[in-house]
Amino acid sequence: MAAGHMTAGTANAAETGEALGRREQSKAANRQAILDAARRVFAQLGYEAASVRDIIRGTDLASGTFYNYFKSKEEVFEALADDGARRFRPVLRAQREQATCFEDYIERAVHAYFTFLVTEHRAGAHPTYDRGPHVRANTPEMIAVFEEVRDGVADAIARGTAPMVDPDFLAAAAIGVAQEVGDVMLKRNPPDVSGAARFVTAFVLGGVGKVGER
Repeated sequence: MAAGHMTAGTANAAETGEALGRREQSKAANRQAILDAARRVFAQLGYEAASVRDIIRGTDLASGTFYNYFKSKEEVFEALADDGARRFRPVLRAQREQATCFEDYIERAVHAYFTFLVTEHRAGAHPTYDRGPHVRANTPEMIAVFEEVRDGVADAIARGTAPMVDPDFLAAAAIGVAQEVGDVMLKRNPPDVSGAARFVTAFVLGGVGKVGER
Protein backbone atom coordinates (compact mmCIF):
# COMPACT_ATOMS: atom_id res chain seq x y z
CA MET A 1 0.00 0.00 0.00
CA ALA A 2 2.78 2.37 0.92
CA ALA A 3 4.54 1.49 -2.27
CA GLY A 4 1.33 2.26 -4.18
CA HIS A 5 1.13 5.68 -2.53
CA MET A 6 4.76 6.36 -3.40
CA THR A 7 4.15 5.37 -6.99
CA ALA A 8 1.14 7.66 -7.22
CA GLY A 9 3.07 10.47 -5.57
CA THR A 10 5.94 9.98 -7.96
CA ALA A 11 3.53 10.02 -10.91
CA ASN A 12 1.90 13.20 -9.64
CA ALA A 13 5.27 14.82 -9.19
CA ALA A 14 6.26 13.83 -12.73
CA GLU A 15 3.01 15.24 -14.12
CA THR A 16 3.54 18.45 -12.18
CA GLY A 17 7.10 18.68 -13.47
CA GLU A 18 5.92 18.16 -17.04
CA ALA A 19 3.25 20.82 -16.64
CA LEU A 20 5.79 23.27 -15.25
CA GLY A 21 8.15 22.40 -18.07
CA ARG A 22 5.47 23.08 -20.69
CA ARG A 23 4.59 26.34 -18.96
CA GLU A 24 8.19 27.48 -18.98
CA GLN A 25 8.54 26.52 -22.63
CA SER A 26 5.40 28.50 -23.45
CA LYS A 27 6.69 31.53 -21.56
CA ALA A 28 10.04 31.32 -23.34
CA ALA A 29 8.28 31.01 -26.71
CA ASN A 30 6.06 34.02 -25.98
CA ARG A 31 9.03 36.12 -24.91
CA GLN A 32 10.95 35.14 -28.05
CA ALA A 33 7.93 35.95 -30.23
CA ILE A 34 7.84 39.45 -28.77
CA LEU A 35 11.57 39.93 -29.34
CA ASP A 36 11.34 38.69 -32.93
CA ALA A 37 8.42 41.02 -33.62
CA ALA A 38 10.27 43.93 -32.01
CA ARG A 39 13.28 43.35 -34.28
CA ARG A 40 11.08 43.59 -37.34
CA VAL A 41 9.12 46.59 -36.10
CA PHE A 42 12.19 48.56 -35.01
CA ALA A 43 13.85 47.83 -38.35
CA GLN A 44 10.75 48.88 -40.33
CA LEU A 45 9.51 51.87 -38.34
CA GLY A 46 12.54 52.97 -36.35
CA TYR A 47 12.85 52.90 -32.58
CA GLU A 48 11.14 56.23 -31.83
CA ALA A 49 8.16 55.65 -34.13
CA ALA A 50 7.52 52.08 -32.98
CA SER A 51 5.02 51.42 -30.20
CA VAL A 52 4.21 48.49 -27.94
CA ARG A 53 0.99 48.06 -29.95
CA ASP A 54 3.02 47.74 -33.16
CA ILE A 55 5.19 45.08 -31.56
CA ILE A 56 2.34 42.99 -30.18
CA ARG A 57 0.52 43.19 -33.52
CA GLY A 58 3.49 41.34 -34.99
CA THR A 59 2.72 38.32 -32.78
CA ASP A 60 -0.23 35.99 -32.24
CA LEU A 61 -0.41 37.04 -28.58
CA ALA A 62 -3.11 39.01 -26.80
CA SER A 63 -2.32 42.68 -26.32
CA GLY A 64 -1.94 42.45 -22.55
CA THR A 65 0.55 39.59 -22.82
CA PHE A 66 3.38 42.00 -23.61
CA TYR A 67 3.42 43.34 -20.06
CA ASN A 68 3.86 39.85 -18.61
CA TYR A 69 7.36 39.92 -20.09
CA PHE A 70 8.44 43.54 -20.58
CA LYS A 71 7.56 46.86 -18.98
CA SER A 72 8.15 49.00 -22.06
CA LYS A 73 9.64 49.11 -25.55
CA GLU A 74 12.85 50.41 -23.93
CA GLU A 75 13.13 47.17 -22.00
CA VAL A 76 12.55 45.18 -25.20
CA PHE A 77 15.32 47.10 -26.93
CA GLU A 78 17.65 46.42 -24.01
CA ALA A 79 16.88 42.71 -24.30
CA LEU A 80 17.67 42.82 -28.03
CA ALA A 81 20.88 44.71 -27.34
CA ASP A 82 21.85 42.13 -24.73
CA ASP A 83 21.18 39.30 -27.16
CA GLY A 84 23.36 40.89 -29.84
CA ALA A 85 26.14 41.60 -27.35
CA ARG A 86 25.99 38.02 -26.06
CA ARG A 87 26.44 36.65 -29.59
CA PHE A 88 29.16 39.14 -30.52
CA ARG A 89 31.35 38.65 -27.44
CA PRO A 90 32.83 35.29 -28.59
CA VAL A 91 33.62 36.88 -31.95
CA LEU A 92 35.42 39.71 -30.17
CA ARG A 93 37.35 37.29 -27.98
CA ALA A 94 38.47 35.36 -31.09
CA GLN A 95 39.89 38.56 -32.63
CA ARG A 96 41.87 39.21 -29.46
CA GLU A 97 43.28 35.67 -29.45
CA GLN A 98 44.24 35.79 -33.14
CA ALA A 99 45.75 39.30 -33.14
CA THR A 100 49.51 39.59 -33.63
CA CYS A 101 49.84 43.03 -32.01
CA PHE A 102 47.77 45.84 -30.51
CA GLU A 103 47.14 47.53 -33.86
CA ASP A 104 46.08 44.22 -35.38
CA TYR A 105 43.71 43.63 -32.44
CA ILE A 106 42.00 47.00 -32.86
CA GLU A 107 41.62 46.55 -36.61
CA ARG A 108 40.33 43.00 -36.27
CA ALA A 109 37.88 43.93 -33.51
CA VAL A 110 36.46 46.93 -35.38
CA HIS A 111 36.16 45.06 -38.67
CA ALA A 112 34.45 42.14 -36.93
CA TYR A 113 32.02 44.53 -35.24
CA PHE A 114 31.05 46.24 -38.49
CA THR A 115 30.66 42.89 -40.24
CA PHE A 116 28.41 41.77 -37.40
CA LEU A 117 26.35 44.98 -37.68
CA VAL A 118 25.80 44.52 -41.40
CA THR A 119 24.78 40.88 -40.94
CA GLU A 120 22.36 41.82 -38.17
CA HIS A 121 20.96 44.73 -40.14
CA ARG A 122 20.27 42.59 -43.20
CA ALA A 123 18.49 40.09 -40.96
CA GLY A 124 16.36 42.89 -39.51
CA ALA A 125 17.91 42.35 -36.08
CA HIS A 126 19.64 45.70 -35.68
CA PRO A 127 17.48 48.81 -35.48
CA THR A 128 20.09 51.29 -36.54
CA TYR A 129 20.36 55.04 -36.22
CA ASP A 130 17.01 55.56 -34.48
CA ARG A 131 17.87 53.95 -31.16
CA GLY A 132 16.36 56.61 -28.92
CA PRO A 133 17.99 58.62 -26.14
CA HIS A 134 16.62 56.64 -23.19
CA VAL A 135 18.03 53.19 -23.94
CA ARG A 136 20.51 52.01 -21.32
CA ALA A 137 23.97 50.94 -22.43
CA ASN A 138 24.76 49.07 -19.22
CA THR A 139 22.89 45.82 -19.74
CA PRO A 140 24.78 42.75 -18.45
CA GLU A 141 26.01 41.48 -21.81
CA MET A 142 26.94 44.97 -23.03
CA ILE A 143 28.97 45.44 -19.85
CA ALA A 144 30.66 42.12 -20.62
CA VAL A 145 31.57 43.37 -24.11
CA PHE A 146 33.03 46.55 -22.59
CA GLU A 147 35.07 44.45 -20.16
CA GLU A 148 36.32 42.27 -23.01
CA VAL A 149 37.58 45.33 -24.90
CA ARG A 150 39.07 46.85 -21.75
CA ASP A 151 40.84 43.60 -20.87
CA GLY A 152 42.25 43.38 -24.39
CA VAL A 153 43.67 46.88 -24.05
CA ALA A 154 45.02 46.18 -20.56
CA ASP A 155 46.65 42.98 -21.77
CA ALA A 156 48.37 44.82 -24.64
CA ILE A 157 49.63 47.48 -22.21
CA ALA A 158 50.95 44.80 -19.85
CA ARG A 159 52.82 43.13 -22.74
CA GLY A 160 54.27 46.45 -23.81
CA THR A 161 52.62 46.48 -27.24
CA ALA A 162 50.32 49.43 -26.46
CA PRO A 163 51.05 52.85 -24.96
CA MET A 164 50.38 53.45 -21.28
CA VAL A 165 46.83 54.78 -21.39
CA ASP A 166 43.77 54.34 -19.20
CA PRO A 167 42.19 51.10 -20.50
CA ASP A 168 38.70 52.06 -19.29
CA PHE A 169 38.83 55.41 -21.10
CA LEU A 170 40.19 53.84 -24.26
CA ALA A 171 37.60 51.03 -24.28
CA ALA A 172 34.78 53.55 -23.80
CA ALA A 173 36.13 55.84 -26.52
CA ALA A 174 36.71 53.03 -29.02
CA ILE A 175 33.26 51.52 -28.47
CA GLY A 176 31.56 54.90 -28.69
CA VAL A 177 33.31 55.84 -31.93
CA ALA A 178 32.62 52.40 -33.45
CA GLN A 179 28.93 52.60 -32.57
CA GLU A 180 28.45 56.05 -34.09
CA VAL A 181 30.45 55.30 -37.24
CA GLY A 182 28.66 51.97 -37.53
CA ASP A 183 25.27 53.67 -37.57
CA VAL A 184 26.42 56.05 -40.33
CA MET A 185 27.95 53.16 -42.26
CA LEU A 186 24.63 51.30 -42.24
CA LYS A 187 22.90 54.25 -43.90
CA ARG A 188 25.06 53.79 -46.98
CA ASN A 189 24.22 51.42 -49.79
CA PRO A 190 26.22 49.27 -49.81
CA PRO A 191 27.79 49.63 -46.34
CA ASP A 192 31.57 50.08 -46.61
CA VAL A 193 32.77 47.77 -43.85
CA SER A 194 36.45 47.93 -44.75
CA GLY A 195 36.48 51.70 -45.20
CA ALA A 196 34.66 52.30 -41.92
CA ALA A 197 36.96 49.88 -40.11
CA ARG A 198 40.07 51.59 -41.47
CA PHE A 199 38.77 54.99 -40.42
CA VAL A 200 37.94 53.94 -36.86
CA THR A 201 41.19 52.02 -36.48
CA ALA A 202 43.26 55.00 -37.61
CA PHE A 203 41.20 57.36 -35.45
CA VAL A 204 41.58 55.24 -32.32
CA LEU A 205 45.26 54.50 -32.82
CA GLY A 206 46.01 58.15 -33.61
CA GLY A 207 44.27 59.18 -30.44
CA VAL A 208 46.10 56.56 -28.42
CA GLY A 209 49.40 57.81 -29.78
CA LYS A 210 48.63 61.37 -28.72
CA VAL A 211 47.45 60.33 -25.26
CA GLY A 212 50.48 58.07 -24.81
CA GLU A 213 52.84 60.98 -25.49
CA ARG A 214 51.51 62.99 -22.54
